[in-house]
Amino acid sequence: MSVIDILTRVDAICKKYDKYDVEKQKDSNVSGDDAFARLYATVEADIESSLQKAEMASSEKNRASAVALNAEIRRTKARLLEEVPKLQRLAQKRVKGLSIEELAARNDLVLALPDRIQAIPDGTTAPRKTGGWAASASHTGIKFDSDGRFDEEYFQESEQSSQFRQEFEMRKIKQDQGLDMISEGLDTLKNMAHDMNEELDRQVPLMDEIDDKVDKATSDLKNTNVRLKETVTQLRSSRNFCIDIILLCIILGIAAYLYNVLKK
Repeated sequence: MSVIDILTRVDAICKKYDKYDVEKQKDSNVSGDDAFARLYATVEADIESSLQKAEMASSEKNRASAVALNAEIRRTKARLLEEVPKLQRLAQKRVKGLSIEELAARNDLVLALPDRIQAIPDGTTAPRKTGGWAASASHTGIKFDSDGRFDEEYFQESEQSSQFRQEFEMRKIKQDQGLDMISEGLDTLKNMAHDMNEELDRQVPLMDEIDDKVDKATSDLKNTNVRLKETVTQLRSSRNFCIDIILLCIILGIAAYLYNVLKK
């Protein structure tokens, strides 16, 4: 980016935020409610700025920068021509404190604006042609960034274009390197996912075998519990039978002893 491009962009940004500058608003307004004065002052400032850019373009040795300045001037001229109808409508409105002569002077100023805007040099030839690269009569709004002369010097590579090409190539190489790194990372992730899939495929039969063994162990445990319960039940019934016999013998012995005592 050249110094002229930086100055042009800074000028555009400053103009964009001029409406927030109170001092400039006071200087550009005759009256706080006079819309014509505000708009006309803005148009005058743009015309003055375009004239300065045209002078810079005429003295610029770098053809690419001169073409860029002329293109900016043409865009400004087109925008200023769009403001003329607004000024014409505002000039017809009566403003408090203005006489009839001043209103008539405003109309004269507005009528002179188109010629002043068209007179700003923008790199195009003065006489308009019906053919070639110039704007045609039926399409006067179409403009080209060049002045219509496409000689060998126009297509020669300048230092600025060479730097731009080198910067473009460097950025392109960096982008390619970044894309290569991303591609390698994606390949690595793809291989890892493939290995994980294979490992899962190998683990599935093992998991199925473990499930079968767990089911078999659960079934065996249930059967063991049933047999153990039956065994405990049988042991308890046989023990009760022995205890019953012993108690019966004791009772019979006591009965015999009492019978012998009573009999004597």
